[in-house]
Amino acid sequence: MKEIRGGGAPCVLDMDDAATVGGGVEDTYGEDRATEEQLVTPWTVSVASGYNLLRDPRYNKGLAFTEKERETHYLRGLLPPAVTSQELQERKIMHNIRQYQLPLQRYMAMMDLQEGNERLFYKLLIDNVEELLPIVYTPTVGEACQKYGSIFSRPQGLYISLKEKGKILEVLKNWPERSIQVIVVTDGERILGLGDLGCQGMGIPVGKLSLYTALGGVRPSACLPITLDVGTNNEELLNDEFYIGLRQRRVTGQEYADFLHEFMAAVKQNYGEKVLIQVRGFCKPQCL
Repeated sequence: MKEIRGGGAPCVLDMDDAATVGGGVEDTYGEDRATEEQLVTPWTVSVASGYNLLRDPRYNKGLAFTEKERETHYLRGLLPPAVTSQELQERKIMHNIRQYQLPLQRYMAMMDLQEGNERLFYKLLIDNVEELLPIVYTPTVGEACQKYGSIFSRPQGLYISLKEKGKILEVLKNWPERSIQVIVVTDGERILGLGDLGCQGMGIPVGKLSLYTALGGVRPSACLPITLDVGTNNEELLNDEFYIGLRQRRVTGQEYADFLHEFMAAVKQNYGEKVLIQVRGFCKPQCL
């Protein structure tokens, strides 16, 4: 790899932990350097080319793929012929977002962008943080959580419900990333003063971790949002045909404590003792 690249730039395969974002998990496949000019790109090792590449939000750049990249990664014909800079894409997305009158519409547009082009999402958020922070987090995320079932399109993060009791470690292993540094977890019981939103509290971990990346430099692949679904006491949600969680009242007492204990033990076993776990929206954080 070093011989092909030449001696000028360091090879990501030789980087130690101190050279990565936050000095944390080693960036084995060069995720932090993916937009730099490289003679050999780690994508050929870590990400499928062609159609699948365009649908991988971590590496998709849309029209920003260069002519050389389109040739190398079998993208010919899968994109319009124009090559557009990330800066122009950013201006276009911001123009479109500003056309929406409702904050929730802007939130949904940002979530669609995050699910399609992760790099552009964070570039947009970093460059327009004062305008977009209230959209991706408070106060708009509160309304998004209230209506999460209605606007739900694709899952973000892990949903661990009582159905998975006794198998939580197996569920954690279903997450594609292995080197997790930060977990934000909620059980949805107390969301931003809005009360019990059950499984729909997922907007909080997703939004919080977006800020950790945009403002704190933590790699998206090192972040894991989790919702623990132990039921909800919100009658409106229990009767809502679009609700995405368990349709039962919350478990309490020893059953609740045992479920949380299994979750914490599974996280420790799967990700080690150094993983940071932040709890949000719990009424009983002392149980953790």
